[in-house]
Amino acid sequence: MHTILKFLGTVAAVYLTVSLVPGIAVAGGWTTILLVALVWSVIMAVIKPVLGILTLPITIITFGIFSFILNALLFWAMTLIVPGFVVAGFLPALLGAILLSVLTWLINQIL
Repeated sequence: MHTILKFLGTVAAVYLTVSLVPGIAVAGGWTTILLVALVWSVIMAVIKPVLGILTLPITIITFGIFSFILNALLFWAMTLIVPGFVVAGFLPALLGAILLSVLTWLINQIL
């Protein structure tokens, strides 16, 4: 039950991110939003830790700023995986990744 609530929190965060950040669009309705939330959850659970370890030296050199860039690139990469999900550039990807991470954390804290 806890996992389902966390996933629904991620779905709500994705919906809010798409609604608030200009340059991010969803062309498939709720199905695409659910798919984006699922892909983002898998990326954060599987791919990000591996890339975080591989890019640790550059993250240390940049005092952690590269972590934001890595999140933005992973957010932007979702456009290649999820049909109907469009990010119109790097800046919307950066803002979307930051907002999605903050909203997901906040919603999970409330739940």
